[in-house]
Amino acid sequence: MSKIWWRVTITGNSDIADAVGAAVVAVTGNGVEEPRTGTLCTTLESEAAASELARVLNDQFGPLAITIDAVEPVDWSTRWRDGIVTRIFGRLVLTPSWLPITPAAGQVVITIDPESAFGSGEHGSTRGALALLEQHLAAGQSVLDLGSGSGILAIAAVKLGARTAIGIEVDEESMPIADDNAARNAVSHAVTFLLGDAGELAPLAGPADIICSNILRTVNTVLMPSILRALSAGGTMIFAGMEEGEAELFLPVLAQHGLKPVAEVRDGGWWSVAAQRQ
Repeated sequence: MSKIWWRVTITGNSDIADAVGAAVVAVTGNGVEEPRTGTLCTTLESEAAASELARVLNDQFGPLAITIDAVEPVDWSTRWRDGIVTRIFGRLVLTPSWLPITPAAGQVVITIDPESAFGSGEHGSTRGALALLEQHLAAGQSVLDLGSGSGILAIAAVKLGARTAIGIEVDEESMPIADDNAARNAVSHAVTFLLGDAGELAPLAGPADIICSNILRTVNTVLMPSILRALSAGGTMIFAGMEEGEAELFLPVLAQHGLKPVAEVRDGGWWSVAAQRQ
């Protein structure tokens, strides 16, 4: 269990809040929060340090409304999990390992924990790609995932019914994470991760019925010829990793290569698009 911390709250002094805040920083070296106008808070490691801060502030500014409260011990090794939730994309349910769920009829569960490899479902571009993948994937199809990171899209594809999925990634450190995630989700038999340049490997790994490219817009643009060579006839491309404002820059790229957008997702300022040959 973590040690107890002590919260110092100074209230009702909006006219001198800036000066009081500066004094708190000078005395403690800690940051200062202002949850509402005229209220300042800081957290210290001991009750003695909190009491000393109150004494110094009262000496400097006159009597202040100061309260000192013990803060509930926090296990910081797990507190980072608090903002991470289970997410649902149509039939697809994405959840971390510490939030196990019982799926409803027809739902498919993927368990992915946030790690150093990109792709946990906590980013709008990943969520957009997952939503489009769930919408467009048909059972028995093959999937190619460029910039596979944690392996989330390749894993999701197989869980949703893809026959095979191949992920290509340039980051060597992501490979064991992706392999572990595939094993955790019991899809290692149908998912393969390759280390290398997507532009070179994609045409060799194709043809694929669906190609996902959750990378930067500029990289998606450069990879377009390789993606087209790797795509099967009648296949679907899913592009993500682009901010909403980049849509107007990438749509002409699609048109230039004879591609027609068939669906879009906007999520948290990020834009994802599914496209097919016209």
